[in-house]
Amino acid sequence: MVLSVLLFTTMDMLVKLAAERFPIGEIVFARNFFAFLPVMIVIGRSGGFAAIRTRNLLAHVFRGGIGVLSMACFFLSYALLPLGEAVSLASSGPLFMTALSVPLLDEKVGPRRWSAVIVGFVGVLIMMRPGSGLFQPAALVAVTAAFCYALAMTQVRRLSRSESSTAIVFYFTLFAALAGAASLPFDAVMPTWSEMPLLAAIGLIGGVAQFTMTAAFRRTAVAIIAPFDYLGLVFAMIYGFLVWGDLPDAWLVTGAAIVVASGIYIVHREAVLGRQRRAALAQG
Repeated sequence: MVLSVLLFTTMDMLVKLAAERFPIGEIVFARNFFAFLPVMIVIGRSGGFAAIRTRNLLAHVFRGGIGVLSMACFFLSYALLPLGEAVSLASSGPLFMTALSVPLLDEKVGPRRWSAVIVGFVGVLIMMRPGSGLFQPAALVAVTAAFCYALAMTQVRRLSRSESSTAIVFYFTLFAALAGAASLPFDAVMPTWSEMPLLAAIGLIGGVAQFTMTAAFRRTAVAIIAPFDYLGLVFAMIYGFLVWGDLPDAWLVTGAAIVVASGIYIVHREAVLGRQRRAALAQG
């Protein structure tokens, strides 16, 4: 999980570098086109194309559409904001996931988790500083990306009831590559040979990161590894300082700490309730 987070944050850093020259649609295309190499390797190890058979193609298309919108907003936020700030705001995704699980997945969320969600959104507001002279409308792009990500993940949870993780990753990668390719005739910059490795690295690193995260969640309880996802904030701030000289201010650190604490509590609470449900089933 730590390796996955490091890889994803490295990809984010490369995306920010690429966004200085290339349009977002072209970066989305590169991210998913070059990701097909690790995806096809995993498909081969998972039994070939039988591993990606599906009866829910429309559900994959819906997940792909929301996922591409989320990816594009993430990439745009990296272009508009310091990397640490963009990643910190995007860390509100789990809060949105908890809130959306009620209407979309018919899950029950108790008062403790609702309280954690509310406190977490207070942390987001602290980072955004609405009403102050320091507020940047670009911060809304990062929060929109987090919301779309949460919506996409609820769809992934639905798909995972009948689809393999390999199929979910394959169809999203395919859809996102096609969506990115559709933008190329309207807004594209021809990369030089020296720039091709940057675009290729974005896709290859992102594809490997996707499967290392999937492997982590397959082998270990969510409550144990999910909090490690917040290491991405630390990695992003380190990259931001080393590459662009960005230093987070007290408001950003305070808000991010509140969001992280809220997210970890939500994961912890879900783990406790899960153990209680399993104990009740075992007894009854």
